[in-house]
Amino acid sequence: MTSENTSIRMSGEHTRRIAPVIHLRNLRLRRGPDILIENATASVLRGEKVGIVGRNGCGKSSLLALLQGGLAADQGELEFPPHLAVATVAQELPHSERPVIEHVIDGDTALRDCERELAAADARGDGLAHAHWLGEYDVKGGYTARARAASLLDGLGFDAAAIDRPIATFSGGLRMRANLARALMCPSDVLLLDEPTNHLDLDAVLWLEAWLRAYQGTLLIVSHDRDFLDAVIGRVLHVTEKRIDVYSGNFTEFESQRAARAAQQAAANEKIRREAEHVRSFIERFRAKASKARQAQSRIKWLERLPTIVTQRTEITYEWQFTPPRKLPAPLVAIEAASAGYEGRTIIEGVRLSIAPGARLGVLGRNGAGKSTLMKVIAGELATTEGTCTAAADLEIGFFAQLEVDQLDTKATAIVELARRGGPEAARWREQERRDHLGHFGFVGDRVFEPIAGFSGGERARLSLAILVARRPNLLLLDEPTNHLDLEMRDSLLFALQEFAGAVVLVSHDRGLLGSVCDEFVLVNGGRVAPFDGDLEDYAAWLAAQSRQPKKSTVQVTPADAAPDDAATRRERRRQEAASRSALAPLRIELRRIESELESLGRERSSLEQRLADPASYASTDAQVKNLPALHANTVRRMGELEERWLEISERLGGG
Repeated sequence: MTSENTSIRMSGEHTRRIAPVIHLRNLRLRRGPDILIENATASVLRGEKVGIVGRNGCGKSSLLALLQGGLAADQGELEFPPHLAVATVAQELPHSERPVIEHVIDGDTALRDCERELAAADARGDGLAHAHWLGEYDVKGGYTARARAASLLDGLGFDAAAIDRPIATFSGGLRMRANLARALMCPSDVLLLDEPTNHLDLDAVLWLEAWLRAYQGTLLIVSHDRDFLDAVIGRVLHVTEKRIDVYSGNFTEFESQRAARAAQQAAANEKIRREAEHVRSFIERFRAKASKARQAQSRIKWLERLPTIVTQRTEITYEWQFTPPRKLPAPLVAIEAASAGYEGRTIIEGVRLSIAPGARLGVLGRNGAGKSTLMKVIAGELATTEGTCTAAADLEIGFFAQLEVDQLDTKATAIVELARRGGPEAARWREQERRDHLGHFGFVGDRVFEPIAGFSGGERARLSLAILVARRPNLLLLDEPTNHLDLEMRDSLLFALQEFAGAVVLVSHDRGLLGSVCDEFVLVNGGRVAPFDGDLEDYAAWLAAQSRQPKKSTVQVTPADAAPDDAATRRERRRQEAASRSALAPLRIELRRIESELESLGRERSSLEQRLADPASYASTDAQVKNLPALHANTVRRMGELEERWLEISERLGGG
């Protein structure tokens, strides 16, 4: 197999017994001068579905590159039977005029070879060869190849009318989907996937999950999508601290086992510390005494033989939050009977939508239904062709989409780009303030002064997010914000969104993010935008019901068709929750202000108490010093008032 999607690799005879498909032994792997993996040993068995997880930059993709033959091990052994067919997704975007469906079928190189042999036999007039290759063509599924390729493209979001279009006419995201379909088209023993959900909508992710569960070969996936991994894998390779740790189970089970291992290691470390302290105490007390010198020397040797404390490197966390918006007008955006589209083609019509402070709105819909069009209308980037879209005077939008990431000036540094695009406040910040802000998003040291051209996809996404946060928006429009973000940054984003006082409109294939952030959904379908009466499980059921409909059927499946019997009740509850959230948004802002003031007053009280405890203060004739007791009393009183208000607001928020 010699296509850009497939290759067969080597390594030694390993077929004499039932053995792992892949075996790493004492592996060292580096990229440039950096050692990513050191002395690692791990195996993958035939038919296993394995998730490769870890922080961005830890070596996951380099490990896949090793398996693909694109990177050599610096030390150790890779055992990989050479006869196995391995399918991978090409990262290069195809630019040819070849129809996209033919590009996908090209993934089956054996079938294409057969077609060439068949054509050559025809050209020679060789009847026997023609009959032979015609039989091979049948065996290799040639008669069903186009249907199978079309099915793959349909599952990944391609419209049936578009599959004969030249692949170069599609967007970068759709061309990456075509590369994925091409890899799935390839008959393979081993399938290697690196972040396959990054360019997929939720419906395509659900389809891919089902396809991969049915896949009969060995599967290795690099992904940061918890729900996707939980649905597909049964084993985890965790790349951390230059090691590869192996866990059984899906991703949720991995996290549980990892936490248990960390707790056990912490307990073992504490036991070693206590024993070492006891021995050191004995040595110090008796080293100088002749009668105890021998015992002391014995204890020193014993101390040297104590197990080494295994240091658990504290995972870098991203600690940031949205600064409270300057103002929260209501509504932030009101859309009334609006239609919008491109070049005379209407994509969405009759849209009625009001976005209030505190709204948490998830936008659902199949690829191409018009989700991005709706987001652009809300953002004011696309004018309505009918109806109105009215923005509040004090509206400050934070729009996060792949386009925003792509628009970063790659010649600039992170600190310069923050000043340029982070809004008027960031433009006035001192250099240290910008460095501090970027540090919350993982940019530390001299990294802030390095050109963005050298940043990974994850770093560019984090920088775009840092710029957005600096602008202090009151409405967040997030279109697939988790693409290229590692799990820690995804968690940080989720926590920040839960505390955000403004409104959020979210398009995402990340079910964990959608389910944790959004309390109401709209469905974009058939040119309409309507409330979706259900949750994400109901949406998956609706997608399944829709896919069962004949492609040309005029029967329309509405969200209510797939929603449970109590959909009206749940819709009313969601509306009440949204109204409650909107009403409580000012309280959340006040709560943060009180917490900030309490922190400041606490420092002031400590300072006053230190001065009051100094006898010299009472000998002073300075009027300000004599006023210290009154200042202290006023500070304590003010803190008491604020704490009472804090408790009152907290109770209201807790009940709301």
